[in-house]
Amino acid sequence: MGWWFGIKLWKRVFLGLILGVAFGFFVSQSMDPVAGEALLAKVRIIGDVFIRLIRMIVVPLVFFTLVAGIYAMGDPKKLGTIGVKAFVLYLATTFFANLIGLGMGTLLRPGAGVDLGGAEPKQMGEMQPIGERLMAIIPENPFMALVQGDILAVIFFALLLGVGLLMARENGQPAGRFFEAISEGILKMTHVIMELAPFGVFGLIAYTAGTQGIETFQAILTLTIAVYAGCALHMIIVYGGLVRIFLGLPFVGFFRGILDPMMVAYSTSSSSATLPVTIRAATENLGIKKSVAGSVLPLGATINMDGTSLYLGIVALFTAQAFGYTLEPQHYFLIALTCALVSIGTAGVPSASLFLLAIVLEVFDVSPEHVAIVIGFIFPFDRILDMMRTVTNVSGDTAVATAVAKWEGELDEDVFRSRPLS
Repeated sequence: MGWWFGIKLWKRVFLGLILGVAFGFFVSQSMDPVAGEALLAKVRIIGDVFIRLIRMIVVPLVFFTLVAGIYAMGDPKKLGTIGVKAFVLYLATTFFANLIGLGMGTLLRPGAGVDLGGAEPKQMGEMQPIGERLMAIIPENPFMALVQGDILAVIFFALLLGVGLLMARENGQPAGRFFEAISEGILKMTHVIMELAPFGVFGLIAYTAGTQGIETFQAILTLTIAVYAGCALHMIIVYGGLVRIFLGLPFVGFFRGILDPMMVAYSTSSSSATLPVTIRAATENLGIKKSVAGSVLPLGATINMDGTSLYLGIVALFTAQAFGYTLEPQHYFLIALTCALVSIGTAGVPSASLFLLAIVLEVFDVSPEHVAIVIGFIFPFDRILDMMRTVTNVSGDTAVATAVAKWEGELDEDVFRSRPLS
């Protein structure tokens, strides 16, 4: 099996993805629909096991690496500069994501001529008010937040604990070393779990391809092209421009270094599930020191949702075009602003962002019935769209982490530039 482990992980994941698509289509075309779906459901178990293993370590990974990363800074003031730079960059990239999303929606007009008459309306649960969402960041019981996997609350508590250990100085050193040791152990666990990624990807993609089929993809072809093209442009122009022009680092080297998390993000549609792979790629392939990777990346996986913001803008225009709503110039501004705000803190799980669409569509008074029809129309194949916007989110996290590390002197450029082409 040495030859298998000698292949780059991203290549093995890509192979699993391609074989999964082929197997899913083969089953859907050659077997009875009921028997075929039953077989694909069994194959999907492999993917479900992989996802559960990843989710098993997400919360402890975020908690321990964030505390260890802050402790490794050695100075509470440094946390402030890193946090401010990361947050400003996340906002800036989201702004450009909005522009590109609205531009693609206007240029390609994915909703023009679309007949939504056959769509089954899909109602949503009651949305939590923004004030309650913000208040929930402060956990009443941090241990309960850890148990429930409330990432925002976990991040808030980890930040305070890390700062507390720094302020404790010598008295905080034993605990600081404990968190660093546990963080290192969890990263080693990640290495082991990620060896299952090619098989997990195969199971997930085979089920998606086999049950949804090519006909479903064709039904939203223009919308899919708009989302994929918009995300690709955003990654190349905004993230690539940040790395090449502002940081003076190799454009190709950056994307080559994050191929592993990009492939895992595409297959799992979850930026939270991809976080362990993102941290590993950032430290090992891009040379980002753990003090930055352990603090900026968990924050980005929670608040940096450029792909979501871009996607919501396109779908908002899709809705207006499909139902004939007239948009004034101020509507575009309000759509962009609302997309940016609701994307912050979106749950990093598949299709979570689709259910924020109602808030965006309130900007131009879309009726509840039309909102339900649009969501019902998109939901069955949202996974196809979600895969690409998750890749965008993860790429943005690493681009911002790279910039912050470079400006803080926490980037090993020799490591960044030394990655082999194969």
